[in-house]
Amino acid sequence: MQGHGYGQPVKQPPHTAWLVCLRVLFVALGILTIGFLAWAMLLRLAAVTRRSLDWGLFVAVLAADVLSFTLVAMEPGDEIHTTGGYVGILLLLGTLVAAIAYYLAADIRHFLLQQQAYAAQGAQTPAYGYPIPAAPYAATTVPTLPTTTAPTAPHTPTAPHTPPPPVSHTPVPQPPPATPPLQRPAPARIDQVRAELDELSDYLRKQDGHEGGR
Repeated sequence: MQGHGYGQPVKQPPHTAWLVCLRVLFVALGILTIGFLAWAMLLRLAAVTRRSLDWGLFVAVLAADVLSFTLVAMEPGDEIHTTGGYVGILLLLGTLVAAIAYYLAADIRHFLLQQQAYAAQGAQTPAYGYPIPAAPYAATTVPTLPTTTAPTAPHTPTAPHTPPPPVSHTPVPQPPPATPPLQRPAPARIDQVRAELDELSDYLRKQDGHEGGR
């Protein structure tokens, strides 16, 4: 049983200026040699991408350059007069144009994908450079019973809220201050006491007169 391994880290692509210089150099090499070194572009591309398709195209371009060089070299003079010479020139120029177009498109696409993969790898890398460990076992899910929800009552629109009318504060009438009870005039009480004293003195006087008569 084999464990989970980590993917191969993506290398940082070269700087864009350096890639542009290499493309210009290989394209200029093919143009200046009138297509005889067009295979150099495909060789460099196959060495970078390491794809079987690019290696096959490199072999095909190399064979086309060799064939076109042979046809042109078979011309008897300095100028081209035969059909073989014209076929060789057309094959040489057509191979050059096709090699330049395919080389530039494939090289740009390859390094663009590599740059995107490198950026995605940098975003997923955790702090301090430690790789993210893969989970050795899949998480087990516990089946849950379906829950039934009670039907909810239909929503009834509520009446718009109206603010209560402002309450006017009316002053409350204060009761009049309580007046103290009227007191009886003091002379009436004095007259009553005086009358009682007069009756008492009359009674005592009668008692004294009655005892003296005996």
